[in-house]
Amino acid sequence: MSSLPSYLAAAKPVPAASRAPWYKTVMPTYIGIMLWFVFWQSLGNAGVGEHGHPAGVLAYGFPTAFLGLIIAATVCHFFFYLAPALLGMRTGLPLYVVGTSTYGANGGRFMPGFLMGLLQFGWLAVNGAAVAGILCKCFGVGMSEDGLAATVPGWPHGIIATVFIIVAAFVGLKGIKYVARVATYLPLIPVIVLLGLLALTASGLSDFTPDKLTAGIPADSKTVDVGLAPMTHLQIVEILCVYIVGFFATAGAAGADIASNCRNDNDVHTGGVTGIFLPTVLAGYVVMLIIAGAYNGGMIQPGNIGNYNPVDLMPDVLQHRFGNARGELIANFAMIALAISSFPGACFSSLIAANSFKTTLPKINPGISVGIGALVAVLLAVSGWAGEITKVFVVIGASFGPVCGAMLADFLLANRKWSGPRAGFNPAGWISWIVGFIVGAFNLVVQFMVVLKWDWATKTFPHLADYQDYIPVPPVTAFVVGFALYVVLSVVGVRTRKLLTPDGKLID
Repeated sequence: MSSLPSYLAAAKPVPAASRAPWYKTVMPTYIGIMLWFVFWQSLGNAGVGEHGHPAGVLAYGFPTAFLGLIIAATVCHFFFYLAPALLGMRTGLPLYVVGTSTYGANGGRFMPGFLMGLLQFGWLAVNGAAVAGILCKCFGVGMSEDGLAATVPGWPHGIIATVFIIVAAFVGLKGIKYVARVATYLPLIPVIVLLGLLALTASGLSDFTPDKLTAGIPADSKTVDVGLAPMTHLQIVEILCVYIVGFFATAGAAGADIASNCRNDNDVHTGGVTGIFLPTVLAGYVVMLIIAGAYNGGMIQPGNIGNYNPVDLMPDVLQHRFGNARGELIANFAMIALAISSFPGACFSSLIAANSFKTTLPKINPGISVGIGALVAVLLAVSGWAGEITKVFVVIGASFGPVCGAMLADFLLANRKWSGPRAGFNPAGWISWIVGFIVGAFNLVVQFMVVLKWDWATKTFPHLADYQDYIPVPPVTAFVVGFALYVVLSVVGVRTRKLLTPDGKLID
C-alpha cells in the first residue's frame, strides 16, 4: 500500500464552520499587501534608469500608464492568483499541500513550500531596507550631501535595518498573535498618506503635460539620465507589468493559504477583484496623480527634480503648503507612521517562513532556521542589494512565475479541481520550473555579467550587452513558459502517478 509523507498525512482542511466571507479574508489581506508603501513609492520611478525615460512611466501621460496598470492588475488576478486560490478554497488546504499535485509528494517539501519560506527573508530584507531608508530620511542621518539617499547604505541605515529585521523575525516566530491585533488597522496609514498627498497636489493637475516632469532637470543630475532615448508606449506597459507582477508573484501563489478560509468560488473572485485588482489600479493611479500634480504645481525643490517617489517628494509638497518648519514636521510624522505600518508585514513574513520550515525541515529547530534566514536578510539589507527594488521583483517573478503557471496548467488539466498528490518528484513540475526560472532571470543575469565585466563572459559573448532586455516582461514570460511546458510534458506522459483516488483513498 502506498503511503503519504507525514506532512501530507497530517494536513487537515479548514472546516466549513471556520470559513468566512471575502471581506474578512481575501480582501483585507491583499489590500494590506498592495497598499504597502514599498510597493507604491517606487512605482513612478519604475521607468527611470539605464533603459528608461527621464519622465518615467508618465512619459506619455496618464492613458498609457493607466493601461499598464489595468493590464498588470488583470494578469495578477486571473493568472497568478485565481488557480492557487480556487485550489485552496475547494480543498481547504495550504499551498505546500495543493502544490504536491504539481511537484510531487516529496517534491512538494521544497516547491513551492520551501521556496515560499526562503523568499520571505528576501521580503524581510526589502522591508528592513525600506523602513531604514525612510527613517534615515526622516531624521536626516545616513544621507549624502545633496540630501538624497546614499548609494551604499551607511551605518545608521544598517543599524536601523538590522534592529527592525531581528525584532520582526523574533515577534513573527514567537508573538504574532499580538501583532495581529493591530495589523487590521495599520493599512489605513498608507491610505491616509496617499489621499492626503492627492488632496494637496490636486490643484496642480490642471493642464498637466509630461514635459513638466523633466523641465529643470540639471545636466549633471544624479537621479536620471536626461540623454536617454524615449520609450515606446508598449515599453511603458511592459515596465509596469514587470514591476507589479514581479512584486505580486509570491502573493499570488499564497492565495491558496489565504483563500482556504473562503466559503465558495464567489468569495475567491470577489475578494480578488476588491483586494487585488482595484487596490492595485487605484493606488498606482493615485501615485501618478500625486507626481503629476506636484510637478505641474511647482511644488518640487530643485534637488528632487527627476525623482518620482511620492515619499521622497512628500517633504517638498508639505513644505510648499504649510511652510518649511511645519511641513517638515508633518512629513516626518507621516514617514514614521509609514515605517510603523510595515512592521506587521515583516512579522508575517517571518511567520510564513517559520511555518514553511517547520513543514519542510521538521528536524531543524525553527528558531535556528529563522535565525539564519534573518541573518541573510540583514546582509541583503545593509549591503544595499535589497534596495534594488525592481531587480528584487524580477527575481521573485522569475521564482514564482513558473510556479503559478504550472499550477494553473495542472488545475485546468484536472478539470478545475485538485487532482491529489503525485508520487515522488513530479518531473513535469520541476522541469517547467527550472526552465521558467532560467527564462525569467535571464535579463538580470546578463545585466550582472555586463556590470561585473567578467573576462570569460565578454570574450565568449562579445555582444553580451545587447541581450540585457532580450526576454520581454520576464515574470509573465516565466509564467507562460511554466504553463506551456507543464501542459506539453503532461500530455506526453512526463508525470508521476497519483497517490490518491478522487474520493481521497490511497492508491495501491
